[in-house]
Amino acid sequence: MRGTGELSVYLCGHLSLKIMKIISYNVNGIRAAFTKDFTGWLKTADPDIICIQESKAGNDQIDIEALEKIGYHSYWHSAIRKGYSGVGIASKIKPNHVVYGCGIEHYDSEGRIMRADFDDFSVISVYVPSASNIERLDFKMQFCYDFLDYIKALKQTIPNLVISGDFNICHKPIDIHNPVGLKNVSGFLPMERAWMTKFIEECELIDSFRFFNEQPDHYTWWSYRQNSRERNKGWRLDYHFVSRSMKERLQRAVILKEVFHSDHCPVMVEL
Repeated sequence: MRGTGELSVYLCGHLSLKIMKIISYNVNGIRAAFTKDFTGWLKTADPDIICIQESKAGNDQIDIEALEKIGYHSYWHSAIRKGYSGVGIASKIKPNHVVYGCGIEHYDSEGRIMRADFDDFSVISVYVPSASNIERLDFKMQFCYDFLDYIKALKQTIPNLVISGDFNICHKPIDIHNPVGLKNVSGFLPMERAWMTKFIEECELIDSFRFFNEQPDHYTWWSYRQNSRERNKGWRLDYHFVSRSMKERLQRAVILKEVFHSDHCPVMVEL
């Protein structure tokens, strides 16, 4: 285990001692993922940090010991409602500090945001609400703007952020398989896309995948219906947003579409 002094060197790309690998993954139920050899995959993938969304489990229902056996400290922020929402962060390096929630009760009760602080940057795991009706769309958009304000305020004291998670929004037409036909569906509504543009600009962030790849047909979520995944009829909903102050550390960003624990697939960024 590295001490804090060594961690700064470890994270600093200038000396190229090691690449820091961060994965984000909406597992659509961590207990179900464990039955599909999630820990075996995690051991092989070997990220330094993994951010989990939609854990759908209380802390007492998660096999924390199995994660410890393969070298991870893990932290979980569950929803009050059983089998719903929830985020987590597992890290090989023990964080200096972990923060559960953002201080707004009606979001924190759903287990949607948590943060792990390291020596010179912080990682956030976030699960933005989906919207199946107008009432829930209002809740989603309020969450989004409150989250934007939270990040802007946080950057005053922690400028280096990696914000990882399922945002339930496709930012641009390239990020969805049928932009014309789905333009009135939540996840690709003009107001959602406008918010994401504002979020990136005002919080001075980089969409790490698009920093390296401007090609179409790269998605992170597929409906279970109509063989959507086999036909690659997908949506890019999962992101690693990285502070512009960390631009020179960016090494690679990829979508791990061959991983099948969920209707989402993991996304990875390397610093």
